[in-house]
Amino acid sequence: MGQWLAILALTLASFAIAAFYLRMPRQGFAVFGAALIFGLIGYTWAGSPGQAGSPKQPQTQVEQESGEAMVEARRALFDPTLAKPNYLTLSDGFARRGKFDDAAGLLRNGLRENPDHLEGWLALGMALTGHAEGFVTPAANYAYGKAREIDPTNPGPDFFLGTSLVQTGQIVAGRAVWARLLENSPDDAPWKAEIEARVARLDEMIANAPMLQ
Repeated sequence: MGQWLAILALTLASFAIAAFYLRMPRQGFAVFGAALIFGLIGYTWAGSPGQAGSPKQPQTQVEQESGEAMVEARRALFDPTLAKPNYLTLSDGFARRGKFDDAAGLLRNGLRENPDHLEGWLALGMALTGHAEGFVTPAANYAYGKAREIDPTNPGPDFFLGTSLVQTGQIVAGRAVWARLLENSPDDAPWKAEIEARVARLDEMIANAPMLQ
């Protein structure tokens, strides 16, 4: 628990430095905060911060920690004053406890009656990815695509899809998704500089690793 508190403190410190010392535009707070929070998801999928080495953290604890981060990262992109539909609220409750399959089931049912709900499709893509331990399944990719189709200006679908691909070693595919996000983003988009920096780091990685090309 102490190590997790230290990680959280470091995340909050990074946000504070970017927001106030580096004077990040206020409209960029949501995406930058989501990026920091989502980074913790990869950490929980990749290892066990609560243990010195092996054995691994209990899977239920890992799933709960990643589930909490996933919900918070997604919610950072939406107006918190707007009420969520009941099906999304219930689904988030399961996702926060790492019960991604149950969360996805509720989302599928809810989306049958709310087929144009952007956040619902985004939540479904993330829940399916969480259930697959970070890997993007065809069903998750479809859900992200539906979210992108509903609102091409929202960075969430390509941001989270690209992040999941990169974190599971699909560097070239993740780079392509983030490049698409840049192409579809206006020049003054608050998240553009962050994604450009990530793409540049991936380009350097790919250039130095022929097996990725």
